[in-house]
Amino acid sequence: MKIERIQGTYPPGRSNSTSYKDLVWTVATASDESLDLPEQTSQTLDSIEANLKELGSDKTKIVSAQVFLSNIDDKPIMDKVWREWIGSNPANWPQRACLGVNLGGHWLIEVTVTAVRPV
Repeated sequence: MKIERIQGTYPPGRSNSTSYKDLVWTVATASDESLDLPEQTSQTLDSIEANLKELGSDKTKIVSAQVFLSNIDDKPIMDKVWREWIGSNPANWPQRACLGVNLGGHWLIEVTVTAVRPV
């Protein structure tokens, strides 16, 4: 059994991305918490894309996504950036849930996804 774990920039005790067989899990926030929600969303999604690529997947292979927002009322703002990022092909749209949570600091968004990859 081979589990791959990529620590990334997170402190000890957690990984940035993990994969097992044909499944990949990854999480991201923006690298700059001083940005507004559209910019933090864009940075976060770019990180998700890079994390998936590192483990042999890509955003078209995301099967499930969870979006955590510091203010759930800002979901339409995040949705605009998400739709541009995920593209217009419904064959590439994952199942997605959005939740309002206290992210701490000035973080406005955190995203976690599960994707598949070839084995």
